[in-house]
Formats: sequence, C-alpha cells, structure tokens
Amino acid sequence: MSVTRRQAVGVLATAGILGPLALWLTGPDTATSAHDAAFPIQKTDAEWQAALTPDRYRILRGHSTERAFSSPLNTEKRRGTFVCAACGQKLFSSKTKFESGTGWPSFWEPIEDAAVGTEIDRSYLMVRTEVHCARCGGHLGHLFSDGPEPTGLRYCINGLSLSFVTESAVS
Repeated sequence: MSVTRRQAVGVLATAGILGPLALWLTGPDTATSAHDAAFPIQKTDAEWQAALTPDRYRILRGHSTERAFSSPLNTEKRRGTFVCAACGQKLFSSKTKFESGTGWPSFWEPIEDAAVGTEIDRSYLMVRTEVHCARCGGHLGHLFSDGPEPTGLRYCINGLSLSFVTESAVS
C-alpha cells in the first residue's frame, strides 16, 4: 500500500497536534495528588458511600460539580464557619466569603492554609487547580486567580461539599 503525499502530511499534522496534546494531558503534576496522599481520615469507598448522601459522594469522592446556583450556601449571609461535609474540618470563614456571580460559594482565603490542599486538574481539556480537604481528601472545588483583594484568589467551592455552622454554634 502506497501512501500519498497528502496522507503523509495529514498523519504528520495530526501527530503534531495530538502528540503535544497527549503530553499536556498526561504530563507531570506540580502538586501532590490527593488521590496518592495519605490523609488523616481514611475510609474505604464503601464507608464513604455509607457516610455521605449520593450527591455529596458524587462531588466529594467522585470529583464532580453541582449545578451552578443550586446550593443554598451560595446565598448564605450569616456569620459562621464552612466545614467539610465529609469530615467536619473547618475550611472557610464567612468573613472571607464574597459574591462572585459564578453560582457557587466563593471565598478569598481558607480559614488557614493547612485546612485545604491543591492539585493540578487536567480534566475536560483544561488545566485548573483543584481544592480538596486536607483532612479527608474530599474534592471541594477549584481555585482561580480572579478574586478580590487582599489575596486576589477565588476558591470556587461546591456547596454540597460544605456544611455551615453558625457563629453562635461555633463559640
């Protein structure tokens, strides 16, 4: 079977596009993967399924995303603390919550740096920074650099990955 010049150019052009794309999708991450890390709270998949509602399991353990504007926590205005819905780890203060207009609860910083971890997320042909709970590894959302001062960061968090504890209950 002979290869025409047009076929050869097509194969080379495809390789020129798909080769770098494959490297980009599978390249080394610059952060430690939550999937490979040992977290203080360890449970089997069956234990997580039993402990969480199906929607919370899908987001926290399956790295999914809830529909925009579907969480009541998006419009939560009371003073208090947002905690991990899987393990109760304190994650964000209401003092750092802001209205981003994206449809998800957004914060400009975590309650403390050690409360959350990050890793590179290359899903859906994008490169983003995933945010997870540092205690149980649960997927929370993503981190973007388009937030307000003083940090310029936007922690865009799934409402179903959080529970809210009012300030009076925290004290």
